[in-house]
Amino acid sequence: MSMTIGLAAEKTGCSVATIRYYEEIGLLGRIGRTANGRRTYGWPDIGRLRLIRRLRDLDFGLEAIRALVEAMHSPDSTACLEVRDLALGHIAIIRSRRAELDALEASLTDLAASCSDACRNGRSPECTIIQGMSA
Repeated sequence: MSMTIGLAAEKTGCSVATIRYYEEIGLLGRIGRTANGRRTYGWPDIGRLRLIRRLRDLDFGLEAIRALVEAMHSPDSTACLEVRDLALGHIAIIRSRRAELDALEASLTDLAASCSDACRNGRSPECTIIQGMSA
C-alpha cells in the first residue's frame, strides 16, 4: 500500500514539512514517486518516520538519529553495541543538562527569596532579581 505524504504525516505524527526535511537531509532514504512526481510512502517508511519521531521525542539530535538509524539497519553484528554506546552517550548529555537545570533552579530560588525578603514591607525601589542576574 502506498500513501501520500499527508497520510504519512497523519500516521506518524510528523508534519508534512518535517517529512520533506527528513527526506532532504537523507534520513528517510529513497522515497518512491508516482508518474506525476508525487511522493509515495510505504509501511517501512512509516516505521522509520515513527522511529525518528520517537528518537526526537527522546531529544536525540539529527546526527545521532542518523547514526542510530544506520546502525539499526546495518547487517554488521556490532550494530547493537554502537546503538548502546550512542544511548549511553545521550544519557551522559541528559545528566549534564539535569545538573545545569538543578543549578539554575537553585539560583532562581535564591533570587526569588531575596525578592521576598526585600519586598517584605512593600515594594522595593530596586528589583533584587534583576540586580542578582546582572551581577
